[in-house]
Amino acid sequence: MNILAKLEKRSRLFWGIMALALMGGVGIVDFLTGYEISLSLFYLIPVGLAAWFLGRPLGIVISVFSAVTWIGAETLSGHPYSQPAIAFWNALIRLGFFVSVAMLLPVLKELEHEKEVSRIDYLTGAINRRFFFEMAQREIDSSQRYIRPFTLAYMDLDDFKMANDQFGHKVGDEILCAVVNSARGHLRKTDILARLGGDEFVIFLPETDHVAAQTTISKIRSILLDEMRKNNWPVTFSIGVLTCLDAQITVDQLIMKTDELMYSVKTNGKNAMAYAIYAD
Repeated sequence: MNILAKLEKRSRLFWGIMALALMGGVGIVDFLTGYEISLSLFYLIPVGLAAWFLGRPLGIVISVFSAVTWIGAETLSGHPYSQPAIAFWNALIRLGFFVSVAMLLPVLKELEHEKEVSRIDYLTGAINRRFFFEMAQREIDSSQRYIRPFTLAYMDLDDFKMANDQFGHKVGDEILCAVVNSARGHLRKTDILARLGGDEFVIFLPETDHVAAQTTISKIRSILLDEMRKNNWPVTFSIGVLTCLDAQITVDQLIMKTDELMYSVKTNGKNAMAYAIYAD
């Protein structure tokens, strides 16, 4: 989970108090430094926090409070104006700027959310097929540039359809989510877990040779089998694991070769793993 996602788990009360506290703090510093040093830009911090985490209406409210705080600090610091109306005009200009930011940030947040949703499998939370291809290609390019090994594991859920038919689609969804949650807990932050579709998943392990890959994937498979047994779900796992050593290969070729390994497991009784090393 990235930092922004963690921050968004904070309560609305927390962000309301934070925005007001920051606005008050900026106002106090603005007053103490006097009118010769302008701090109006810093009022955008509470405005931005309110707009992003609390929404457009409260962002506008904090914008108004910030403009009022600014003109109050200006007045109390003894800023000389040839006409009193100039101070109010300046405050109005700043208010317009603050409100513009408060209006724009929620739009940017929505665009970011839509971008994130387009990358994530809606059911399991794993990344989807399209985004996996993008990420995997970047990792392959990096591995080839620095001559480092990488590994892909292609995993298919044995008898998933039977379990789906026996227990219903709700349990089927729970099985898929359990696979992702259990596997994700034992992967590095740099590893990539994706759902390619249906009951097929891939795990991309950057900078991982065949020895480390066998250890990691074997452990994950054991954990997944334990999870299935614990819930009395009749599901096992057929996995193909391919480690590439200084190999020129595309994502499509990588998927195809690893899928072939997985299929060889399927045709030889299922519930096992097949390993291979690929090098030019």
